[in-house]
Amino acid sequence: MVAGNNLSLPVCDEIIRYAMNTAKQPRPLLPVISLLLTATLWGIVWYPLRLLEAQGLAGLWSAAISYGAALAVCVWVFGRERRALQENLLYLALMGLAAGWCNVAFIMAVLEGTVVRVLLLFYLSPFWAVCLGWLMLGERLDGKSLLVFAIAISGAIIMLWDETIGMPWPRNEADWLAVSSGFAFALSNVYIRKMHHVGVWLKSVSSWLGVVLVAGAWIAFSHAGLPAIGSGVLLAAIALGLFGFLVMTVAVQYGVSHMPVHRSAVILLFELVIGAVSALLLTDEVVLVREWVGGIMIVMAAYLAAHIHASDTA
Repeated sequence: MVAGNNLSLPVCDEIIRYAMNTAKQPRPLLPVISLLLTATLWGIVWYPLRLLEAQGLAGLWSAAISYGAALAVCVWVFGRERRALQENLLYLALMGLAAGWCNVAFIMAVLEGTVVRVLLLFYLSPFWAVCLGWLMLGERLDGKSLLVFAIAISGAIIMLWDETIGMPWPRNEADWLAVSSGFAFALSNVYIRKMHHVGVWLKSVSSWLGVVLVAGAWIAFSHAGLPAIGSGVLLAAIALGLFGFLVMTVAVQYGVSHMPVHRSAVILLFELVIGAVSALLLTDEVVLVREWVGGIMIVMAAYLAAHIHASDTA
């Protein structure tokens, strides 16, 4: 009996080692799927936000309540990840504030401006991502990635071009909010990538705290009073936070943590297409032929970026 157990130990060790190695094997498509899910959700989230606004819940309060709900549910993560929080406090704080401005500015822009235009200006973020990735992470574009980046930016320019105003350029408050949101998004993604060793949940909760702080400061600065809303609207805002923003944040944190920022930024451009289609179906906004052409180029770039990432990690 003892001899039999001794003989079986090497076999058990091999089984355990094989199982552990299998669990650690990279799943190159999972980050891509996470980013595409995020892009899809962000491309349609403007609609429930506008419905909430129509019921009396302004954008700042939507951000504070929705992200506050996600934070309240997961605040225990700070205690569980106390050591990682202490070791990465500065980067987590910077990431949180960048994510806070990104999300609050985006919500305000998409409520005040034209959906497709806001998304287009927001998605100048691949340009910011490449610059920041080069300056802060030392990431370099190889030939394939440079081609993908060029296709994506060309598609965005084609979609954004307006013969009456010439070069794509912000022209009102919503435009500037969208541009600043895109820059903050790229900056937060750089910090996410820099902290690839930090757990996704800790980074997610830190970003939700950043949103609540930025929204709270904006509310205080603008002297926005408490909204007069019913319990149904409040519950809807909480549900949007728990089933929308929570899922979106965790998905983007995972995807960006496992992919260079210039590739993740390109894949996230898929949000432009989702936003254009949803705006076409749910509003009276008109999507022009050139916007469809640019959207197709962006989808092509997202596909190529995903293919390159899968090939490099296979």
